[in-house]
Formats: sequence, C-alpha cells, structure tokens
Amino acid sequence: MSAPAPDPGATGPAGPSDLTRLRERLTEFSEARGWQRYHLPKNLVAALAVEAAELQEIFQWMTPREAAEVMADPETAHRVRDEVADVLAYLLRLCTVLDIDPAAALDAKIERNETRFPRAGTAGEE
Repeated sequence: MSAPAPDPGATGPAGPSDLTRLRERLTEFSEARGWQRYHLPKNLVAALAVEAAELQEIFQWMTPREAAEVMADPETAHRVRDEVADVLAYLLRLCTVLDIDPAAALDAKIERNETRFPRAGTAGEE
C-alpha cells in the first residue's frame, strides 16, 4: 500500500503548501493592481490559452532532439521557464476564481484515468 498523497491545502512546519502560497500571492498581486475585475473565468481561460500557445511557439520548429534538450540553452531555458510560469499563474488564478483545488482536481482525474486506462499488460486480465 502506498502512502497517501499530501494534502495540497495542509500546513506543515514551513506553513501553507506551495500551491496555496502561490495562489494567495497571485491574488494579492491582482488585488493590489485592481485587476480582479478582469479576472473573469472567460478572460482567464483566454489568457491561459494564449500563454500555452506562447510556450508551444518555442518548440514549434524544433526537432524532437532539440526539444528534448531545450533546457541546455540558457536563453531558451529562460523563455521556457517564463512561459511555464505564465501558464501556471493563469491556471492558478482560474482555480482561485472558480474555487477549485487544483491538486485535488488532478488527484481525482488521475484516479479516474487509472480506471479508464489500466496498467500495461493488465487489460482484460482477471
């Protein structure tokens, strides 16, 4: 039996989880600039799609080998990290606005996928 997954909203000796801390920090950042009025679900989803496309653009014309080694080039690695951060920021803002626990949602999705997609070599076995 495996150990249970950590509670994403739990606090430990160091305080709130990273996701909780980041969501709070993004909310404070947004509120300090008066942006929350723009952070409607449809706007956040659109921004998320744009940022995901910007991440995709970095890889667009790379060979599979170049893509696998993308982090070896410091300038490109910096761009990848920035775009990943933008995607995550908009996803976390969306989760906050819609009151979704992203870690719990992912955990539930993995559980459903484990049922839908059995381990290799176990399909049809009883």
